[in-house]
Amino acid sequence: MISRATLVRSAFLSSIMLLGATALQAQERRIINPPGLPTNLPFSNGIQVGDMLWIAGTEGVVSGDITEETRTALANIKKVLDAVGFDVRDVVQVTVYLKDIEDFQRMNAAYREFFPDPRPTRTTVQVARLVNDARVEITSVAVRRRPAQEAR
Repeated sequence: MISRATLVRSAFLSSIMLLGATALQAQERRIINPPGLPTNLPFSNGIQVGDMLWIAGTEGVVSGDITEETRTALANIKKVLDAVGFDVRDVVQVTVYLKDIEDFQRMNAAYREFFPDPRPTRTTVQVARLVNDARVEITSVAVRRRPAQEAR
């Protein structure tokens, strides 16, 4: 017959193993390549680990001005967010790479339309050149909000 102490020990060890497995599962990497974005690239469009999502540099090369190009790049970010059930309000950090810093105000106009208050932290830098002759490229990091965080 199994003693009570053995049963308690087994239950305790099973609980510890279950907690460990749950923590490990939460740390698994999930590659995000949603429909409508290129998948033949040497990188992933997004990677999710638990409640965090990293979104690769996203362009929006279109015929139009920097405002339209920014809107398209942000729409591509939204595709990655939507693919895993994140929201634009989950974005906590953004880096914007501009080919011409003179486009800063027009880029900001599209950016303000996309992100509600409070907006994520952001860094904007001018670069010499972007892939595909893009005028703007945007990277971002998102953290899924919990219900308690939304009430604050």
